[in-house]
Amino acid sequence: MEIVNQIVASGSFRVAKEPLGFIKILQWIFAIFAFATCSTYSGEFRISVECANRNESNLNIRVQFEYPFRLHQVYFTAPSCRGERPQQYFLTGDFSSAAEFFVTIAVFAFLYSAGALLTYIFLQNKYRQGNRGPLIDFAVTSVFTFMWLVSSSAWAKALSDVKTATDPEDVLELVQACENKENSCQALHDPVMSGLNTSVIFGFLNLILWGGNIWFVFKETGWSAPFVKQAPPADQKPPADSRDVYGQSQPYSQEAPHYEQEGYQPNYGQQGYPAQPVSDYGQPAPTSFSNQM
Repeated sequence: MEIVNQIVASGSFRVAKEPLGFIKILQWIFAIFAFATCSTYSGEFRISVECANRNESNLNIRVQFEYPFRLHQVYFTAPSCRGERPQQYFLTGDFSSAAEFFVTIAVFAFLYSAGALLTYIFLQNKYRQGNRGPLIDFAVTSVFTFMWLVSSSAWAKALSDVKTATDPEDVLELVQACENKENSCQALHDPVMSGLNTSVIFGFLNLILWGGNIWFVFKETGWSAPFVKQAPPADQKPPADSRDVYGQSQPYSQEAPHYEQEGYQPNYGQQGYPAQPVSDYGQPAPTSFSNQM
């Protein structure tokens, strides 16, 4: 108990409240639902074949199938309605590859999510040491995102084919006795596919979770630093140039010229006009070339 208490005490459980850890918890839970709803499925449908000779009829033919949906190995017997032994019929299609691939990805995603969450909590220092942990986490998360896309799409298509292959109306077309109009064939009960529909939904939900988690893991690698712009300090002074940061001219200053600020006054004559400049010989200097002439 002391060892367990030390391990718990050394763990940083606050990471579970952060997006990186919280999404890992959701991935762990959703992966469980994904493979559980698919791998534990078993269903059945029922049909009836009523022959013209009632003694040969079978009004309750039960056909059962289950994961991994190798339907070509599922068979049932139906009366021939010709006084012969009942005939054996097999369903069509083998959808085990898509179903098993989907379940395999879900199981591995469940294991990796659990391992990554424990690493976040108890091995945070080793996870960040040398930046190797975030890089590996980023690579694995990207791979799982792609795998969830492929497996969920493949399983959705396979499930559509499974529904067609187990449709009682389509199965009755395999029975030769139903080709004779004197015999009556009916579909009594359709298979319940709600569990398999749920597995497809959880598959695409996992795709969204793993795809969204790429950004948070990407931030842990430090590669996002060049893409984050820092805001300028609040106390930063505007540039000394007459133009502002957007290249627009500053408004014209209304301050008086420097010679007026220093008390300088121009030399005006007696009549209020500025005095003419005086030459070196004491004569008024000509103001223009025409006056000199």
